[in-house]
Amino acid sequence: MSDPTEANGTAAAAEAAGPAESGGRRVRVVLVDDHRMFRTGVQAEIGQTEQTGVEVVGEAADVDQAVTVITATRPEVVLLDVHLPGGGGVEVLRRCAPLMGDVEQPVRFLALSVSDAAEDVIGVIRGGARGYVTKTITGTDLVDSIFRVQEGDAVFSPRLAGFVLDAFASTDAPPVDEDLDRLTQREREVLRLIARGYAYKEIAKQLFISVKTVESHVSAVLRKLQLSNRHELTRWATARRLV
Repeated sequence: MSDPTEANGTAAAAEAAGPAESGGRRVRVVLVDDHRMFRTGVQAEIGQTEQTGVEVVGEAADVDQAVTVITATRPEVVLLDVHLPGGGGVEVLRRCAPLMGDVEQPVRFLALSVSDAAEDVIGVIRGGARGYVTKTITGTDLVDSIFRVQEGDAVFSPRLAGFVLDAFASTDAPPVDEDLDRLTQREREVLRLIARGYAYKEIAKQLFISVKTVESHVSAVLRKLQLSNRHELTRWATARRLV
């Protein structure tokens, strides 16, 4: 997860998107990220409604909180981190599918993540997100991206746009690794944390599950990928840029 300073542009970023530039537009936003300091930084950067037109109406740190807050507040845009306790951003999208499909008042999602891994980007776009930007984005550009998503546009960080189009348009290769596609979302989360060197107890704490459940997920991952141990698993995940 990125340090909160990654979301901070210059101190004048919020002023740059002033009333004249925002044209009196308003957008209601929920912030979903498991790092409180990062959420605080984003809100300080974009949440001065009179200057930016963005009103932050709720925050959440995990999947269950996110679904509860989004359902209660019905924001126009959700800034969604990809890696969250409880199933990740993809699980939030799955559980909020009815809200995204509401014709009169759709809730739209913009992924905001430190990750630019193919699996993360394609996963949330397939799940229904309208865009994907990285946490190096400036405050001014983030405000602009939020309004564009509110209006129904698709928004991507420049480096990711062509990559996403190629992934979905290519007829030469599948957009998602077939081996990886065998894993559940929770198994992918455990896989990523194992590959990053986390101990079972640390993974259990991170995902709010028991150590025994972590062990079961690791066994399932090894079996599905036909690997023998966590060292092979780490090499497998590193080769696919999942770490």
